[in-house]
Amino acid sequence: MEDVIRTVNVKLDVPAERCDDLHQTKDQFLHCANTTAEWAWRHPNDYCITSKQKAEKALYDRLRNETELTANLVQKGIRRAIEATKSGVARLKKGDKTSQPHFDAWSVVYDKRSATFHRDYVSLSTVNGRVECNYVIPTEPKGTPIDEYLLHEDYEFRMSTLQYDRHSESFYLHARMRRTTDEQEQSTTSSETKHRTVLGVGLNVDGSLAVTSTGAFIGNADEMNHRRRKFEKTRGSMQQTGTRSAHLSIQSMKDREHHWMQDELHRASNEILDEARDHGCTHIAFENLTGIRDRMAGAKRFHAWAFRRLYQYVEYKAEMYGIEVEQLSPAYTSQRCSSCGFTHKNNRRSKHQFVCQKCEYELNADYNASKNIARKLLKKLHSGQKSSGGGAPCQCALKSGTLNLNGGFHATVESTAEGESTDKLTTSVVGY
Repeated sequence: MEDVIRTVNVKLDVPAERCDDLHQTKDQFLHCANTTAEWAWRHPNDYCITSKQKAEKALYDRLRNETELTANLVQKGIRRAIEATKSGVARLKKGDKTSQPHFDAWSVVYDKRSATFHRDYVSLSTVNGRVECNYVIPTEPKGTPIDEYLLHEDYEFRMSTLQYDRHSESFYLHARMRRTTDEQEQSTTSSETKHRTVLGVGLNVDGSLAVTSTGAFIGNADEMNHRRRKFEKTRGSMQQTGTRSAHLSIQSMKDREHHWMQDELHRASNEILDEARDHGCTHIAFENLTGIRDRMAGAKRFHAWAFRRLYQYVEYKAEMYGIEVEQLSPAYTSQRCSSCGFTHKNNRRSKHQFVCQKCEYELNADYNASKNIARKLLKKLHSGQKSSGGGAPCQCALKSGTLNLNGGFHATVESTAEGESTDKLTTSVVGY
């Protein structure tokens, strides 16, 4: 017997008078998580605490008194922080730089003790009792994940996450559904569950914030830099006055700037996840952020913060879809030709142009690097397989198809070659 886990994203119809209860619940849930993270994170002076039992023993009573949350939600907040602390400790052991976990993304974790799940609505625990929210079901749900999993009696609800979209002012339940399969079903789906497809993601200090191996140019690093410089200039002018009014104005501007930046990073992380899901990816490969200020020309503390936060958002959200996120060394990804493999510093003609000196393959430099980042994870996954028959298929997701380590290209759209549909990017697509 084997469990099949699926995540379904469904919009909730929340009564207008109860929206504030959910917002307050989120605030107190994050308070539990951040309080626990501050208590557990003791690097570099001491060992970090990674035991859920120790954390609950030390903090549970205090957090129950400080919040109006039910016992289960307090425990979930504590455990979220401990899991994040464990991940941080693992990075430290590998020699990576990291810092105390901090939670500000709008999310609350619910299980069957803090929520009652039904096929057409859910009852959620809040700081002000329970709230019942109907699911917003499409008029024609057939063939959608809502029909196949949420409404399917063979699937049962598991731990789920409530999130809020600021732009549409809507609440969404990311419902995790589980179905137990028998051996016959397991054998027919084994090829799908073991299939591995990687999305590569490169990061930039100017132009597009992120570029994927599927040819998506995401975010606007130039706009972020402009907003940041404008804020710093205004702050410098106000600081010279030294008045309390100026100080309050600076703080207000800082809050607005921070919220805007987080919204942009959330939007970018959602677009990266959309690319991964649209192309059936099981893994997302990021370049390792360690020492990025030294490696990337023009990178500042601000960029390091933005890249790290973007990675954290993608890592956290990807977990809900069963997608793994890893960091790989970016060494030579900007110099290696993603077509023939020839590596030379002269391949990089300019900031945005890559032309292979050997095979004359020409494409956007950031797009080329993102494909090389994906390939590094492909090699790692392939080398980890123990099957004498070569193991499960491993491939890189491209805009017009997939590419394996041996150079085998499988088209998913009408094109004679992968390069013809994605490599010669236009100015409007690239954004420069």
